[in-house]
Amino acid sequence: MAEEQAAIAGDDKQILIQKLYMKDASFEAPNTPAIYNREWKPKIEMNIQTRNTSVGEDLFEVVLVVTAEAKLDEESAFLVEIHQAGVFLIKGFSADEIRQIIGAYCPNLLFPFAREAVTDFVGKGGFPGLLLQPINFDALYMQQMAELQQAGTESEAVADKH
Repeated sequence: MAEEQAAIAGDDKQILIQKLYMKDASFEAPNTPAIYNREWKPKIEMNIQTRNTSVGEDLFEVVLVVTAEAKLDEESAFLVEIHQAGVFLIKGFSADEIRQIIGAYCPNLLFPFAREAVTDFVGKGGFPGLLLQPINFDALYMQQMAELQQAGTESEAVADKH
């Protein structure tokens, strides 16, 4: 099958999923059962992060960390954190292309699995379902690169003044 995908691409560039797995997961509902008796109008705080590690020649582990906390006033209703991971074979790309694949393409592939896990944990915790909206990881990656470039430009300007 890998040979078929490489042939379809028409060159030596490959992105292949080697393994998808949940690396870590936690759910806390510290104020149950009393919290169930309150009107359910939570403030939801979301945090999304990615991590990556080279795990072999052309192999990269990418971990998407999704954290969601629901609060009623200042009281925590629940906190869920999912570390959805995958090992990807990324071959034949430039360093810049690999950074973009790891920073945007791979998280896009991992997100539906993380979303399902968050929804499942929240429901099993006795709370109304939490449906995470789609995330544009391409836009987030481009924003991060622009911020890094801006920070680098500012650092160079400060260094030039001294």
